Amino acid sequence: MTDNSRKVEGGQVEALHASRKRLLLAADAERCRIERDLHEGVQQYLVALAVNLQLAAELTKSDPAGAATLLTEMGRDVQQALDGIARLAQQIYPQLDAVGFGAALRSAAVSAGIRASVDADVEAGSPPELLATAYWCWLDLLDRATPGERATITVREHDGALAFELVGDHPVGAVVRDRVEALGGTLTIESEPGPRTRVVGSLPLAG
Repeated sequence: MTDNSRKVEGGQVEALHASRKRLLLAADAERCRIERDLHEGVQQYLVALAVNLQLAAELTKSDPAGAATLLTEMGRDVQQALDGIARLAQQIYPQLDAVGFGAALRSAAVSAGIRASVDADVEAGSPPELLATAYWCWLDLLDRATPGERATITVREHDGALAFELVGDHPVGAVVRDRVEALGGTLTIESEPGPRTRVVGSLPLAG
């Protein structure tokens, strides 16, 4: 093996280690974010419900009308807590299939307050890990956007691969590239006028 070959191989090993480290750190950061969202979101709703439940019990005899109003408010709090749990569950590991894929992409944009154009046409039976990776790329772009910005995503099956294209005001992060490459895919980031950023990804359908 020549010195140049050793340098190339050494560089590839270092790049692989760096990629794995980024994925590990990203997973740790995601767990911390989920813990924070549970504490500051769902947990707060449940604490308020516990307090209001005691108050409603006390009001049932002395102020039935007030108790009824409070119970109505509690119903809204329960729905908000359920919505928060559903969002967290979708972020932890999205349950995606070809039928609901486009709806999941649109829902993510609505939650982020981003004006989005979604064009997703995938075949039934598309590998869920590929759909999830395209979905996480979309989430990464949305997380970097400011509410009110515009973003677009197109997803197609083409030449034996799941091909997707995202356009927004910000590039995606290195961890997104790591996810794509871990599945044997490719990701390119191109500058657009505006300035805008175009992210083009391809994930092989066959392992």
